[in-house]
Amino acid sequence: MATVRAAGIRGFAEVIRELGADPVVFVRAAGLDPAVLDHDDLPIEQSRLATLLQVAAADLNCPDLGLRMAARHGLDTLGPLAVLLANCRTGADALATTQRYLTIHSDALHVDQIPDPDSRPGTIALRYRGHPPGPPPVQAMDAGIGFLHRALCLLFGGDYGLLEVRLSYRPTADAGRYRDFYRVPVRFGRPESLLRVPETLLARPITGAHEDLRVRAEAYLRTLLPDVDDMTGRIRTVIDGMLVFGAVPMEAVARTLALHPRTLQRRLAAQGTTFAHIVDNIRRDRARHYLTETTMPFGDVSARLGFAEQATFSRACHRWWGVPPRRVRAARRTD
Repeated sequence: MATVRAAGIRGFAEVIRELGADPVVFVRAAGLDPAVLDHDDLPIEQSRLATLLQVAAADLNCPDLGLRMAARHGLDTLGPLAVLLANCRTGADALATTQRYLTIHSDALHVDQIPDPDSRPGTIALRYRGHPPGPPPVQAMDAGIGFLHRALCLLFGGDYGLLEVRLSYRPTADAGRYRDFYRVPVRFGRPESLLRVPETLLARPITGAHEDLRVRAEAYLRTLLPDVDDMTGRIRTVIDGMLVFGAVPMEAVARTLALHPRTLQRRLAAQGTTFAHIVDNIRRDRARHYLTETTMPFGDVSARLGFAEQATFSRACHRWWGVPPRRVRAARRTD
């Protein structure tokens, strides 16, 4: 199931309060935890986010809700991806980075370059896709493509040469509101949603970029990239860091990886494993190390493995090796 980081609804609470309503009421009505208003990294199902914005816009008679939210979004809405984008060399680098790493922010959104639909020389189009087949959720699309426009303004210091906006849906707000927001002609009901821009934007340098920050930011993002082939390794890394604090809920690991728990389960199933199996294997490997390579007391080993009590650890040892912890340690000493 497609998800978006809760940062995607930044500005929602502020706009709703300005309209004299309580944002928590709408969040709960959409089946979401109010914590999404305060914690950017919580995953939100794409369909629930769209419902939240559509219902709030209709109930509060605010047809430009999505545009109002987009106007409040800074580049930092994208979390760690923002650092990499701000330090790319050129527009082409920023576009390639977005295509590679946007899934860290949302596995529902896509931005790519396509030829200009009017075949105008020196012009390209940046296509935005952010909804499943069917009628586009207007408010969610307004917020998404509006933020794409805002991000380009922030990266290039204001005017990046936007020529025209084309949207794949009909507006709920007055057309003039869109012209005020984008400051260029906006056409509705087109085959795809896109921004028409000069091709020279690809070669344009990013203002204030630093190469060392770019390298470090990309190295970090590679560890977060939801790559199916490396999902088990990434989950193991997160669990390794959490075990010492006790039980490791799958929801907490999914949140750290910016995934919905069901998305995490689905990707593991595709690799023929489960979350519980990975946790158990990590505990077994760590237990063998602590019991055979250290003199750590059994109670401390149990705590480091995240077991609630030492008796649970002992039962796990029986399941893994058919003997209690003391026998595992004693066998090592007689080798």
